[in-house]
Amino acid sequence: MKLLAIDTATEACSVAVMVSDAPFCRFEICPQQHSQRLLPMVDEVLTQAQIKIGDLDGLIYGRGPGSFTGVRIATGMIQGLALGTGLPVAGISTLAAMAQQVMDETDAKLVVSAIDARMGEVYFAQYQNEKGIAVEVGEECVCAPEVAAERLPASFVPAGTGWAAYPALSSKITGLASVLYPSAEAMLKLGHQKFEQGDVTSVDGIQPVYLRDKVTWKKLPGRE
Repeated sequence: MKLLAIDTATEACSVAVMVSDAPFCRFEICPQQHSQRLLPMVDEVLTQAQIKIGDLDGLIYGRGPGSFTGVRIATGMIQGLALGTGLPVAGISTLAAMAQQVMDETDAKLVVSAIDARMGEVYFAQYQNEKGIAVEVGEECVCAPEVAAERLPASFVPAGTGWAAYPALSSKITGLASVLYPSAEAMLKLGHQKFEQGDVTSVDGIQPVYLRDKVTWKKLPGRE
């Protein structure tokens, strides 16, 4: 299965394509440059993989949570690609993507992801390793770091920028989280599972996830 994944929800911008179980990836920390870097990175990985956009079987995107602007960039790009190709799409949680990367790198059994959501809050979720796949425990949420700290299990591996951002969370871990940002490469495994399960959508079902309520989103013209 040939899949293309993109993510721009945080300071990182990443693109990955899977062809015959071989990933081709680009990952950059480039705050406020996502809209300029995303398309060239897509071209780069497709060229490296020696395929064209029309050769793909599906699209994957980081649906959030994360930066409002960043999530909109990825969602808008994936809408355009899906509209132009008719390809099915799978949305992946950025929190889950970080947990998946930690599990791939360390075989961790339980990962807690926390992204700094600004305004004194974090995007927060817990994931259990089930046969190598990050499976959500409970529900992802946005909350005060003190609230997140109260929900922590006895033993876990941290991921994300939220741990270093707030003393209430940094005091609960030793050292720094090894994975700070979601990556499109980690989304490939989660996205592949969704495609196998048929948990995909057309362009009409593409939706960003902000977790904060007071955010508006416009679909493509004529698709409100």
